[in-house]
Amino acid sequence: MSLKSEGFASDLYDPAGEFPLKAFCSENNIPYGDVAVPVKNETFIAYGLEFQRRYVPTLEKTQIVSLAQDASGFVLKTAAGELVYADQVVIAAGIIPFAYLPPPLAAVNGGLVTHSSKHADLSGYKGKKVGIIGAGASAVDIAVELREMGAQPELIARTPTLHFNPAPREPRSLLDSIKAPRSGLGTGWRSRLASDIPQVFYALPESLRHRAVARHLGPAPCWFTKDAVVGKLPVHLGTSLLQTVANGKSVRLQLQNGGPSPINVEYDHVIAATGYRVAVSKLTFIDQSLQSKIRQAAETPLLDRQFESSVPGLFFVGITAANNFGPLLRFAFGAKFAAKRLSKRLNG
Repeated sequence: MSLKSEGFASDLYDPAGEFPLKAFCSENNIPYGDVAVPVKNETFIAYGLEFQRRYVPTLEKTQIVSLAQDASGFVLKTAAGELVYADQVVIAAGIIPFAYLPPPLAAVNGGLVTHSSKHADLSGYKGKKVGIIGAGASAVDIAVELREMGAQPELIARTPTLHFNPAPREPRSLLDSIKAPRSGLGTGWRSRLASDIPQVFYALPESLRHRAVARHLGPAPCWFTKDAVVGKLPVHLGTSLLQTVANGKSVRLQLQNGGPSPINVEYDHVIAATGYRVAVSKLTFIDQSLQSKIRQAAETPLLDRQFESSVPGLFFVGITAANNFGPLLRFAFGAKFAAKRLSKRLNG
């Protein structure tokens, strides 16, 4: 698997710009290109670990099981039972807590249906028939990897076609650059504006912001997986899931694909690459009394221009901030904007 983002858009942010992904790859003799050279997941993970070692060597790895508030400030409890007291807390929870399973799949017990975010190793599915639900990069990447390791994957998607991102063309003409400028979120004026002026996005009406976040940069497989999919994988497109029945050893899906009657397909396992839906309530480590103080819109926190919530001293960054500042906050490329504004506020 590889990242969807180009090399130049996959840097982690340090104020001096001393350690971009390009530098890490150069130090370790890893092929790199600003564009058109896919960044392998293992490369990005190794880069992230080295970035942490250089810039945050005192990072303590622990699980926070509770975040509450008392008269003196915030109280955090670790999995080991330790209590940590703080005046300010930044929640950068990532996407995993927000994994979404459609109701017909969420109702299946016994571990026969899992969300794509649960899978770091797919080797256990060798020789098995696996249904993958989704039309985005996660769904396609998983299907390709399963096929390569000897499983029998099938893709199931509501969309009538798979919309692969186009392969980048270099060098670009002046006309191409004007019609569809490049940005850290991809090419096109909407992506460029979302990347460059998140503060303007913040000033837009709430309904327009939410609609833009929901619709822009939707599910799309990566261009470099197209040859491994088209004509090589069974794909059920334009298909709706009607019902799911588990018998303890397998899962039977009832699908409607435009024919006169539904079809039934049985799988050893189903992987749902069905995306993420942000909701503060899914951050279960936040005490209920504290959650009730966080002003929300569409279940996401309302933030000021420095990422502070309605609870003084409590900040949210990453995908939880996207409805405030736009699609930029869904990607690592947004770290520079978030870090600069947040650090000024925390240090002020």
